[in-house]
Amino acid sequence: MDALYPRLLVARFEETFRFYDALLPALLGATRTRGNAEGPYASWDAAGQGVLALLDRTAMAATVPPGGPRTGPAATPDDRTMLVSRVPDVDAAYAACVDHGGTPAGPPADRPEWGPTLRSAQVRDPEGNLWELQSY
Repeated sequence: MDALYPRLLVARFEETFRFYDALLPALLGATRTRGNAEGPYASWDAAGQGVLALLDRTAMAATVPPGGPRTGPAATPDDRTMLVSRVPDVDAAYAACVDHGGTPAGPPADRPEWGPTLRSAQVRDPEGNLWELQSY
């Protein structure tokens, strides 16, 4: 049973799916448990726990009845969440993300102010979601 896992609502499902389907197994040892590139839903688990789920924004909108609790646009350019993952090698993970269509947001750097051995980098997935990669 998952206590908590992130779910991203995406407009570019296939591209975002391919990004995470290539990287989650390689970087985190996650396996895809449901879905495929056709959507509208896919999820990945590691050690029996949810790591990430993707849901097509249109499919989600269809589950919200007219006049329901939804307010504002289905998508905004503002960051609402950040994924944070521990990886063995920040530089290699960052390069893999960029190679698979991620957009650099913050290059790999040592962050002694966050922890004596912490190194991190940030990328944006094809949907624009921010992902921080950390090692320490």
